[in-house]
Amino acid sequence: MAAKEKSTEKNGFFIRFLNGIERVGNKLPDPFMIFVYLAIFVIIASYIFSLFDASVVHPGTGETLAIQNLLSWAGLQYIITSMLENFTGFAPLGTVLAVMLGIGLAEKVGLLEIAIRKTILKAPRGLVTYAIAFVGIMGNIASDAAQILIPPLAAMVFYKIGRHPLAGLAVGFASAGAGFTANLLIVGTDALLSGISTEAAAILNDQIIVTPADNWYFNIVSVFVLTVVAALVTEKIIEPKLGKYEGDMVIDVDSEEHPKANKGLRNAGLALLAYLAILSLLIFLPGSSLRNEEGGLIPSPLLTGIVPVILGMFIVLGVAYGKTVGAIKSSRDAVGFMADSIKDMSGFIVLIFAASQFIAYFTWTNIGTWVAVNGAELLTQINFTGIYLIIGYILFTSMLNFLISSGSAKWALEAPVFVPLFMQLGYHPAFTQMAYRIGDSSTNIVTPLNPYFIVVLSFLREYDKKAGMGTLISLMIPYTLSFLIVWIIMFMIFFYTGLQYGPGITPFL
Repeated sequence: MAAKEKSTEKNGFFIRFLNGIERVGNKLPDPFMIFVYLAIFVIIASYIFSLFDASVVHPGTGETLAIQNLLSWAGLQYIITSMLENFTGFAPLGTVLAVMLGIGLAEKVGLLEIAIRKTILKAPRGLVTYAIAFVGIMGNIASDAAQILIPPLAAMVFYKIGRHPLAGLAVGFASAGAGFTANLLIVGTDALLSGISTEAAAILNDQIIVTPADNWYFNIVSVFVLTVVAALVTEKIIEPKLGKYEGDMVIDVDSEEHPKANKGLRNAGLALLAYLAILSLLIFLPGSSLRNEEGGLIPSPLLTGIVPVILGMFIVLGVAYGKTVGAIKSSRDAVGFMADSIKDMSGFIVLIFAASQFIAYFTWTNIGTWVAVNGAELLTQINFTGIYLIIGYILFTSMLNFLISSGSAKWALEAPVFVPLFMQLGYHPAFTQMAYRIGDSSTNIVTPLNPYFIVVLSFLREYDKKAGMGTLISLMIPYTLSFLIVWIIMFMIFFYTGLQYGPGITPFL
């Protein structure tokens, strides 16, 4: 009895601690307002810097750059005349919206959901856990939608085969949330983050371009490694902890499947093969402009222009499936679905308006260059410049998830500071971006500020009426710790062996 009371006391303290984090996080302003306040902070900081005639020597050109004052007449003119250009010229905006036209079409016609359902349900019983983990990690093709679609489907599958449904829900949410950054394909997240990285790198060198493919190789390996890790955590830790399910919930797993879903998947697969065949023909034809001058693909116009290729692929898939199941009867229907997907991105568009102004001000004032150069010199002086600095940065980002849950918002905050800072130490922006992605993804599933955390909690309560936030947190912590540790080990292996993180991308510039 004493041990049980002690355990309850510990759990109560831990839950109070998590609730305290939630209260603090909920008191933070909306991310849009955070960027507004940061822009105001940069304006004030530029004035203070100018009072001391602060300047910095640009490491690339040797030019002495004065900190420009945004409260001067020239600064006021810049604020007014650049506002629209800062917004419309912000790299991630067009890239993400273009990608989401295709992915949104495929999601709206039901292709992504049925593909997830079929992949999980058709897996051999001994491989079900691995199948769910794999599909969950790959689910970020549908962006955040995967965190809503996959957990309840995974719970239903586990229930159907006589296993604890909460274990299925756990591996579904963990793989879709904590494994969010990994994928075998180049998806919207890659386009979004690489655009922000390119903007941040331009603070020091506007010739460096981070493409959506620059973390691809590491992400491919991550898919298979994390699939195994998620499955092992589920079967060795989560299921023994949960024991036998004794609830009385009754579920009809196959009730919502479209009668032409199988035919739709077949036609979508055939359309994909045709699309890839045409793309391959265009790539390998003699004199193809999609290859570089030496005839290679790394780097090449194909990789630089990968976003239109991805857009075209998802449009082909969505149209083939939609026409088959009757969701698309005319071009007007397809356009309507794409319009709906852009409506879903309205929050992102509003956020980018504020973020783009902050980053533009940060760049124009030269404060970013000043911070990067002086920060790099400080780290060099204290001899803290190696891989352990990067690991420290990963852990810092993972903890920041408890205050800011939006991955794009966090990277828009961090990139203008850390990308130039690590460039000064010789690290490639895509390498820094990969470190960020590891820290950001790992703790997605344990922060109550994640909007999908509450959604999944409601799914959990359908199976266990007494379950609370602490229940879900306790289920997710083993995944978070395992993913973070394994990812850091992988990161160090790539670092020390010289393996490329993406096409032509090594840690150093």
